[in-house]
Amino acid sequence: MERPRRLILVRHAQSARNEIKAGSTYFVDAEQRKPIKGVPDHDIPLTSRGIEQAKQTGGEIRNRFGIFDYVYHSGYKRTEDTARYILEAYSPDERGAMKVRHNPFIRERDPGYAYDMTTEEAETAFPWLREYWQTFGGFMARPPGGESLADVTNRVYTFLGMLFRDRVDQNVLVVTHGGALRCFRFLLERWDYEQATTWNSEPHPENCGVTTYQFDETLGRLALQAYNEVFWQQ
Repeated sequence: MERPRRLILVRHAQSARNEIKAGSTYFVDAEQRKPIKGVPDHDIPLTSRGIEQAKQTGGEIRNRFGIFDYVYHSGYKRTEDTARYILEAYSPDERGAMKVRHNPFIRERDPGYAYDMTTEEAETAFPWLREYWQTFGGFMARPPGGESLADVTNRVYTFLGMLFRDRVDQNVLVVTHGGALRCFRFLLERWDYEQATTWNSEPHPENCGVTTYQFDETLGRLALQAYNEVFWQQ
């Protein structure tokens, strides 16, 4: 075996930005933006609902997967707190047996200059952006001043290289972001570019959605067992 025995990927729980934007690319208007205007991406907190999502998810993760050798998060407040609330499901002794680390390679994509913009502001500043995005697609296109998912894949590749080298035959939990999770799938499942650019044909990763990979001796690699399972109640 040249891989972790099991790799569990969890998207962070609901954040304040998730709640306010409700899936839109930009803010509707300045009033909608006001509660979190000027808060950098790495400092966006969880909502009270997000905290409850993480706690419920932690109980099911413990029941299904047991103790982890390593737990990684991106260092962003929302992933660090999601990991912390997940681990509350474990006893103090169990938590003491697990090593928790942050790793910047699994952070969310840099959203660039339009991060805090309304739709009107973004269309005024970047009138060519819609056509550019339609031409290059959501995997290859870079938001102005930011990263494409293809760029993020380079970081995730480096992180996976570390796991494959240092976490052989171990049980690993990773709390990451929706964009980074797409990149994990691109690499682990050996997607081609067509598959990557048609991602929207699959459900978007849910907050606290759990994706499971298990080492398959026949294939000689980590194989997908389940994608985007949700263990929390609405």
